[in-house]
Amino acid sequence: MNSTDFIVIRNDLQQCKVIETELPEAAALPADALLVKVTRFAFTANNITYAVIGEQLKYWQLFPAPDGYGIIPVWGFGEVLASKHPNVTVGETLFGYFPMATHVVIEAADVSKRGLRDGAAHRQEVSPVYNAYARVSGDPTYVGRQGDFRALLLPLFMLSFLVDDSLAENEFYGARRVMLSSASSKTAFGLAHLLHKRGIRVIGLTSKGNVDFVSSLGCYDEVVTYDHVTAIPSAEPTAYVDMAGNSALRETLHRHFGAQMVYSGRVGLTHRANEPDEPTLPGARPVFFFAPDQIRKRAKEWGPGGIDQRFGAAWTGLVPHLPNWLDVVERRGPAAVREAYLDTLQGRVPPDQGLILSLAE
Repeated sequence: MNSTDFIVIRNDLQQCKVIETELPEAAALPADALLVKVTRFAFTANNITYAVIGEQLKYWQLFPAPDGYGIIPVWGFGEVLASKHPNVTVGETLFGYFPMATHVVIEAADVSKRGLRDGAAHRQEVSPVYNAYARVSGDPTYVGRQGDFRALLLPLFMLSFLVDDSLAENEFYGARRVMLSSASSKTAFGLAHLLHKRGIRVIGLTSKGNVDFVSSLGCYDEVVTYDHVTAIPSAEPTAYVDMAGNSALRETLHRHFGAQMVYSGRVGLTHRANEPDEPTLPGARPVFFFAPDQIRKRAKEWGPGGIDQRFGAAWTGLVPHLPNWLDVVERRGPAAVREAYLDTLQGRVPPDQGLILSLAE
């Protein structure tokens, strides 16, 4: 049996192709290994971020590819086709971090009723969340559109949840309002939804073409286009959460708000316009928000299940909005996946669209 793998050149993401790789026969799988068919996966701008920082954060190691190439990780669903683990049965559905491929072999470890992890040696240098798989067979919240929304937003909303929690824990650093760049992005509007519920003023920064969508979400108190950011009154303490990763925009905002820029957090790279050497800016020093640090902190403070319980409640509050905010679009086959990938890379996917893909025809 072969797997169809979608690979990209690591230092030139425009270059991509499909290859076939040989898989072991079911009988030849090593002890505790699973052969899994990747049935469907979400693809968003966040996956492009995984590729951009793949070297830095070891994402390229997760799913080996030919020299100079990489397989971009995606969140989605897999079906167990063959199992050498005594407690994992053929036909089970797994939710987790998969390659852009039709199949993958997982070395099942730490198997419990709720999940398992991939214990492969080459996967151990990343955060444990990227090696964990939920066992979701029969769970209605992972079926159909509910499952699609989970694949599209659950990992992103965890980041939204952690940023919101960190800002609230620090009393917004004295800010009376929070600005979010790339306001149409899924992580941004998830965060805006949470901030809005706290009652703090939320300003969305976006491009002219996305104003209507961002305004329609109902979780931004004000929507401002990038060419008008200096028209925002600058006399009030302001926190900035940078989802765009645009150095020029960050500098413009810092120089405009000066000492009133009381927090500047770097979270995303949707614009991929970051300069390696930036000048010292007025206001708070820009800092990277590293989600695993917040997870470790809260896991210690909240105890076993504390994060899951709070995040689950937050997710439950978001879910009713999603059918109105996102139109799920499914595409199948290598040509369709390539088109969807390039559209996402070039920023051509409308913000109200969620892509669910499969390399299988």
